Amino acid sequence: MKRVLIVYHTLTGGTRQMAQAAATGAAQAASLEVCLELASACGPEALLAASGYVFACPENLAAMSGLMKDFFDRCYYPVLDQLQGRPYATLICAGSDGSNAARQIDRIATGWRLRQIAAPLIVCTHAQTPEAILKPKVIAEADLARCREIGATLAAGLELGVF
Repeated sequence: MKRVLIVYHTLTGGTRQMAQAAATGAAQAASLEVCLELASACGPEALLAASGYVFACPENLAAMSGLMKDFFDRCYYPVLDQLQGRPYATLICAGSDGSNAARQIDRIATGWRLRQIAAPLIVCTHAQTPEAILKPKVIAEADLARCREIGATLAAGLELGVF
């Protein structure tokens, strides 16, 4: 059975909502297993067992979150040269821009020779003050629908053998 692995990190809940929405979208494909894992608990075995990926994290200080980077640091070399051609998508919950966090993930995915199935989806919360940055996030339904679409697209491509 093919498996979609959604790896995420969240501090204020925004990225969790986005990752869960992607999982809901991917779960529409009955022939796939969908695994939603926190970056801090995910390891190389989960990557190797999956057919496709969604990487989701917040933007922190114009970069991917530290725990997401830790995930990539722990997993990069153990799976190098074993994931070529597998599809992936990126979800970023950003306070202002998010493009550098997405770029960092895309560079890692390039090293793994993954196949990007969509441009990174960046949801901007416009959180600019310490209070707003640390406040629990609520992602708008329109943005969650876009996350579900990413998950559904990845799953459909895997199910149909396009990816």
